[in-house]
Amino acid sequence: MEQMHFLKDLFRKYRYIGLYGLSFAILVFLLKWLQWNFLIVDYSLDIYIGLIAVLFTVLGIWIAMQFAKGPKPVAVAQQKEDIAETKPDIDQAELEKLKLTPREYEVLLLMVKGHSNAEIAESLFLSLSTVKTHASNLFVKMDVASRTKAIEKAKRLRLTP
Repeated sequence: MEQMHFLKDLFRKYRYIGLYGLSFAILVFLLKWLQWNFLIVDYSLDIYIGLIAVLFTVLGIWIAMQFAKGPKPVAVAQQKEDIAETKPDIDQAELEKLKLTPREYEVLLLMVKGHSNAEIAESLFLSLSTVKTHASNLFVKMDVASRTKAIEKAKRLRLTP
């Protein structure tokens, strides 16, 4: 009970300071609100254009990040297991000996189907120079000098269906 009495005395003693502080806070809020209203009236078109620019910038960054993510990578071992499960006539031991990356193997499969480098690039969403790099790496790993020899060796080693 004595604490309540102490708080009441404290409030009575300092109530004018509290009211003074509250009135100044309301006054500052009112002045800032008026300043903001005049700012919006004077520069409304600039503010709207700026907000639209920020919105489209954020949207562009988000879209670019979505494209940059691409498909989630799967471990090479998991992809080789998937290939072996879906295509039982592939010689898995020969495939592992060549140590082809999944992308190189995809390029090889499309070569065997008769696709050109441009068609491979389009279907795998790669640039033409990237497909050529994969093809040359593929030729080195398979120890062949041309596309025709790579296709022939892939069929002979049963690397493709």
